[in-house]
Amino acid sequence: MKSFQVKGSPQIGLIMATFGFFIGFAAVSLYGPVAKNLKEILGLSGFLLGLLIAAPNLTGSLLRIPFAAWVDKVGGKIPLATLLMLSVIGMGGLSALLYLYYPNLEPWMYWLILFFGFLSGCGIATFSVGIAQTAYWFPESKQGFALGVYAGVGNLAPGIFGMILPFALKGIGLTTSYILWFGFLLVGTVIYVIFAKDAPYFQLIKAGVPREEAIKKAKELGQELIPTGSLIESLKNSARHIETWALVALYFVSFGGFLALTGWFIVFWVQSYDMEVRHAGLLMAFGFSLLASVIRIFGGWISDKIGGELVSIIAFCMVLVGAVVIMLGGNTNFSISFAGEILMGAGMGIANGAVFKLVPKYVPHATGGAAGWVGGLGAFGGFVVPPILGLFVEAHGILGYSKGFVVYVMLSTVAILISAVLWKAYGKEINKPIEE
Repeated sequence: MKSFQVKGSPQIGLIMATFGFFIGFAAVSLYGPVAKNLKEILGLSGFLLGLLIAAPNLTGSLLRIPFAAWVDKVGGKIPLATLLMLSVIGMGGLSALLYLYYPNLEPWMYWLILFFGFLSGCGIATFSVGIAQTAYWFPESKQGFALGVYAGVGNLAPGIFGMILPFALKGIGLTTSYILWFGFLLVGTVIYVIFAKDAPYFQLIKAGVPREEAIKKAKELGQELIPTGSLIESLKNSARHIETWALVALYFVSFGGFLALTGWFIVFWVQSYDMEVRHAGLLMAFGFSLLASVIRIFGGWISDKIGGELVSIIAFCMVLVGAVVIMLGGNTNFSISFAGEILMGAGMGIANGAVFKLVPKYVPHATGGAAGWVGGLGAFGGFVVPPILGLFVEAHGILGYSKGFVVYVMLSTVAILISAVLWKAYGKEINKPIEE
């Protein structure tokens, strides 16, 4: 037992967590690029269309809670691999359905497509698992940057897939495109299972090293955060902190918004400006999804310097202004609408980095549980908002696509107020964990 050697390094841990998240998170773009096709074939209402686009985000959000807390018990590899395998099953089922029946889909198949969307969305839940897995590999002073890289690179997946899929649909057809996506996910899952490593503490525990000795050795190897070791206790411990619920609210707006609008912006551009889905995918990717993903790295880095609370205030102000601008653009001024999309993408990306910088700061002894609550309930916004946006379309027609952004005017205003309260209470303590 004494001769056991810990495998891997913080760098390898970060790379594999990011890779696993990247291949699973692509499911955010599962139905956005084909929404118009499915709407016409199945005769969907605005609400059902929004529900379909949001479907992967339901399991992708709620499963984050138990799976992220599971990290505190067994490390990140098993939970993340499990989620990827469930996603593989969902993509396999969807690919088979499309292969057998598309384009002759029956109305009742909507519910089957919805179900496969729920399963495929399990890959989205890898986010909170990887957050905790990464946080355990890195010391507090480097977590902002490491988590920013993890989330920023992983978050590129929806934008990349949302950009590529419309071109693939036109070039090789819908069925072949999804079969190739299934193959990518399957191969990626195998690679993750082979090469991913847990942080030192979890490797030592699995090797039979007593807990106290494992804690000592893990700290000698640079691991600062040590879990409670209990899934239920991790959730309970983190739930006792009012700060956890404040972060849930902030993440509902920023990351929930990112999930919701990554799928919705494609529909927005196609319907509001009668745009080809390929061009709409490019606008969504470069003006929102990829921008939000890349700038999230900056959000984590600047939060290390001046504090996540202050960064959140600035970022949500950008989201507020962007939503107002899109409403003003309506469906007649492309330049104004695109400027609003860019402002919202940048603001949500920066806010995402800032919020998760605060998770280990506020709840250092139950980071996995806190990441589960924040990542899970926060990301639930990705499921809740699209059907609401669909209701605006039903009520106002084409103009409803821009008028619906009043939802984000209200949500970002609330987020600014919450961030201001946190800044007043903890803003001066930039990197210091909050005492229980």
